[in-house]
Amino acid sequence: MKALATLSRFVGNTFALWVLLFAVLGFMLPETFRQLTPWIVTLLGIIMFGMGLTISARDFGEVLRRPLDVGVGVASQFIIMPLLAVALTRIIPMSPEVAAGVILVGCCPGGTSSNVMTYLAKGDTALSVACTSVTTLLAPVVTPFLVLMLAREYLPVDAWAMFQSIVKVVLVPLALGLAAQRLVPGIVRAAIPALPLVSVTGIVLIVAAVVGASKGAIAQSGLMIFAVVVLHNMLGYLIGYLAARAAGLELAGRKAIAIEVGMQNSGLAAALATTYFSPLAAVPAAIFSVWHNISGAIVASILSRMTGRG
Repeated sequence: MKALATLSRFVGNTFALWVLLFAVLGFMLPETFRQLTPWIVTLLGIIMFGMGLTISARDFGEVLRRPLDVGVGVASQFIIMPLLAVALTRIIPMSPEVAAGVILVGCCPGGTSSNVMTYLAKGDTALSVACTSVTTLLAPVVTPFLVLMLAREYLPVDAWAMFQSIVKVVLVPLALGLAAQRLVPGIVRAAIPALPLVSVTGIVLIVAAVVGASKGAIAQSGLMIFAVVVLHNMLGYLIGYLAARAAGLELAGRKAIAIEVGMQNSGLAAALATTYFSPLAAVPAAIFSVWHNISGAIVASILSRMTGRG
């Protein structure tokens, strides 16, 4: 068990490299990995179950203790990234499928890897975890609504079906994970060291499946999509930080909000895009999965050096 925990910790610490590797493998071996496309939703459900195993009542207690700070983070998440996505689709010419995919990424909740990056940035990790938890719980309602409002000019949006899918793939696994903490705490404690391995495996397989299913489109317009993803992500960090500063948060809180806003649950975006739009619409999410883990580590390193008022 100790060897498994060591392997899991190593894989978790080298997350970005594994995502990049499997993105390349998905591109080189598309026939192999596109077969995983029907399993994307299942893989995401497993990842969210793992998240449920690690969420505690203390995380939600942070909302009650610091409602303003958490509110700033949640509002920034669901305002900044969707509007940035819309702006980018207006400025940069792209197909309707790609535009819908970019907007879908922007409308998703924060990604769990933001909590790790906030810790590395010497930011307010408790605030980051609370924001991720709240945006994830709000996602079944907020994400379909935002996608309907912002992406319907590009592709038809079935908001009700999307709501049902997010409940099944996010809330139900989360609830089962929370229930497992109560019912079998000993097993959960024993399993927690292996969770990074499970989560990383799920994400890299989702990325490889999306890349494999869209190899042709990536070869044709991959550089443009990559540029859009980089701009979306980096502007998210910057504007998230400025929004937190404008709201009067301390430096540690600004770091947390900046990273929380910039890093999205791209696995959820990939699953929804594949299910309701097209494999091409899932490409921005797949590229975001690769890029935001690389950029997150870089931004965390920069922010960790910031001290004082910031």
